[in-house]
Amino acid sequence: MRRRRRFRSPSWTASLTWKSAVFLTAMCCTLAALLGVLVHTAVTRQTVEHAREKALARLEVVTDAYEAGEPLPRGSGIDPPGLPGSLRALAAGGERGTVVADGPHRPGDPDGQGGPAMWAAGPADGRALATWTDYSHSARTIGGLDRAIIGSSLLAIAATLLVGLFAVGRVTRRLHQSARVARRISAGDLDARVNDPRTARPVRAQDEVAIVAGALDTMASTLQRKLQTEQRFTADVAHELRTPLTGLSAAAELLPPGRPAELVRDRVQAMRALTEDLLEISRLDARTEQVDLAVHDLAPIAERVVRASGTDTEVRVSGAARVETDRRRLERVIGNLVANAHRHGAPPVVLGVDGAVVSVRDHGPGFPAYLLDGGPQRFRTDGAGKGHGLGLTIALGQAQVIGARLDFGNAPDGGALARLTLPEYVRLDDGDSAGNPGGDRGRRGPDDPDGSTGKAPHAS
Repeated sequence: MRRRRRFRSPSWTASLTWKSAVFLTAMCCTLAALLGVLVHTAVTRQTVEHAREKALARLEVVTDAYEAGEPLPRGSGIDPPGLPGSLRALAAGGERGTVVADGPHRPGDPDGQGGPAMWAAGPADGRALATWTDYSHSARTIGGLDRAIIGSSLLAIAATLLVGLFAVGRVTRRLHQSARVARRISAGDLDARVNDPRTARPVRAQDEVAIVAGALDTMASTLQRKLQTEQRFTADVAHELRTPLTGLSAAAELLPPGRPAELVRDRVQAMRALTEDLLEISRLDARTEQVDLAVHDLAPIAERVVRASGTDTEVRVSGAARVETDRRRLERVIGNLVANAHRHGAPPVVLGVDGAVVSVRDHGPGFPAYLLDGGPQRFRTDGAGKGHGLGLTIALGQAQVIGARLDFGNAPDGGALARLTLPEYVRLDDGDSAGNPGGDRGRRGPDDPDGSTGKAPHAS
């Protein structure tokens, strides 16, 4: 049994401009049809009444001539050919009446009928005494009026549609501008503002779009102040902690050997690591980081990071590429991913290098759903593993700095899987770089050129 495919309308039909055009067209057509019908009915009724009065007056003259035994005027007769049957029956019943129908036969007329005529008939000795007048001029007048109504209606619809689309287009452009600013703010550009002219000058009346734009600008300013306050607080706290931690570390070294001294040194080291992470996050939040780009082979960097971590991590290299990146920041990202896999996952942990993609996979419970949906959250960890919840936040920020994309998800057969896609270094062949003896080079970035990330796993 074949399933019926659901019809999906094109995406452009959802736009406000298209909906406004359809609405305006429908309303204009309805109004034009209504006015056209009213005008046509009124003019037709007036024209028919005038022709009927003229035909009845002529019937009076023909009746007088018939009763006086005089010859009947032209255009009249007793039971003339072409007289409509309904009017013949009415006259035979002793009543008078009129009707618009085809006129009597005219010589040379190929269809055997004349043009439209207004018939009038009355009783005459059991027969029908009838007369007719030419109605073709009135019919042409009504037809010309109908054409004029249709033409003027089309012109009115076109003019109204153009004016309406122009007015709606101005509104939709302002809405699109607000949407673009909102997307820039969500991407981290807190300096973006709509700056609608109607909100800049309070004396001007504000429409709904201006109210929305003003509210968006106010929200962005408030959010920017709050984030800047939070960033300053984080940086200030980290800086203020460095001095006492340095003294505390020196004092811990003077403690006599033993278990208490080891515990103190361990906690001091953890606090120093936390302080350094906070400082790094504050620099990432301030977007003041400068990258030192150079061309490197990706596989040796990954292997060196694994060796420095001192963990039991398997390295699998297949088709490694050369990348143009900041080696220190890249090592930081890979090191955090490996540490996170060992801290929150389960062995075996596998680091793979395939082209310009580095993947880190463990065989633990996988990434929590809240992190897959919302990304890494600071100071939030799951399970009993160690960590303060900043490792993946730093990895995410450093990946964005070097123009890489960090994607996270769960493997189909279980376990967490992190994928880092780097801009690949490309050197053109000498034949392709004519006029440039040294060759040319460039960066072939990941699929998402802005370095945005996808799903994110549990923070370390």
